Amino acid sequence: MTLVQSASPTVQSLARPVDVCLASAGRFHIFDLGHQLYRLGCLRRFYTGYPAWKVNGLPTTSIASFPWIIGPMLLANRHGLEHRSPVGARLNWVATETFDAWVQARLEPCQVFHFLSSCGARAQRVARERYGAVTVCDKGSTHVLHQDAVLVEEFARWGVRYRPPFGPRLVERELQEYEEADVILVPSSVVYQSFVERGIPPERLRKVPYGVNLTQFRPVRKEDDIFRVIYVGVLNLRKGIPYLLEALSSLPLSRFELWLIGMPYSDCRPFLRKYEGSYRHFGYLPRESLYWYYSQASVFVLASIEEGLATVLAQAMACGLPVVATDRAGAEDLFTNGVEGYIVPARDPDAIRDRVLHLYRQPELREEMSRAALRRVHDLRGWDTYGERVVETYRGAIAAKAR
Repeated sequence: MTLVQSASPTVQSLARPVDVCLASAGRFHIFDLGHQLYRLGCLRRFYTGYPAWKVNGLPTTSIASFPWIIGPMLLANRHGLEHRSPVGARLNWVATETFDAWVQARLEPCQVFHFLSSCGARAQRVARERYGAVTVCDKGSTHVLHQDAVLVEEFARWGVRYRPPFGPRLVERELQEYEEADVILVPSSVVYQSFVERGIPPERLRKVPYGVNLTQFRPVRKEDDIFRVIYVGVLNLRKGIPYLLEALSSLPLSRFELWLIGMPYSDCRPFLRKYEGSYRHFGYLPRESLYWYYSQASVFVLASIEEGLATVLAQAMACGLPVVATDRAGAEDLFTNGVEGYIVPARDPDAIRDRVLHLYRQPELREEMSRAALRRVHDLRGWDTYGERVVETYRGAIAAKAR
């Protein structure tokens, strides 16, 4: 199982700091990367759309915050104004453009400018032309054109009207970022392959799988003997919720529950109504409380049809859960099929049902996989390995540019 595209770091190489400016309007995995860059002495400035007080663990002198547009957009999304709605899509475009222009005007000298995709089209040009910096476009899901094609097909499959998550202007912006960046950083083989298939040269791609916060996500005592399947994330067609519900809603099992944690999107509400009564829905929950909910479950299931590397997989494993995930979720870069869980074909509710039933009927196997999941995430050292390998990627790109 290949974990990364770049070479493993050495203690000697990690002793040489790289001067990095990091930019992302949203949170995603970028907060964790920011903490790692600071730990390794590499963070010059973190440009964020969140208020500075939200970025726990970093000195305020390292943070430049612009929450005036991004904050309301995130709040709107949390309360159901999705980015696929016309108003939400417009707000998303304005927020992205404004954030990028704000970073562009304030960008400090650096060796590396690392930005989340769609957030750095203008600023990366300043970094490259004014400071000679290496630019790194961080893409957490598949190539934007691949993602759009998969979603068009999925919405048509269910007869649901499709509103692209990115309008044409955002697609063009992201394609330009791909074209101009020195490095495109991706978290999994499925993302890597989507870029190669769209003509991006492999030498410009670097694959580094995400980590997990082992302090925040940890197992605690399960308080009952109910066999419980849990899913955490937004509830929409991209996450394969109809397949999950179809697979598990009619299982004739005693002491069985399905928990869904996350905000429902409009494209998924008809399916939630169809299977109402077969699951328990908790809505949005703060990240700090999720470890308890994971720990009350027996297995985590992710039925995504398109994904980068879902961070909820490692969160669940860090809480001692075996996982069942599709081959579109980046799972192969996190765990081994049949050891810490199972990898099943996307859009296959029968395969999900079969693996869940297998774990239900074999509690000893479930315990063995639970222990293996914990070992696996602890061997990866949380986010530390991720941070070190990203910094090593920077060094390789700087050396290549110098040549």
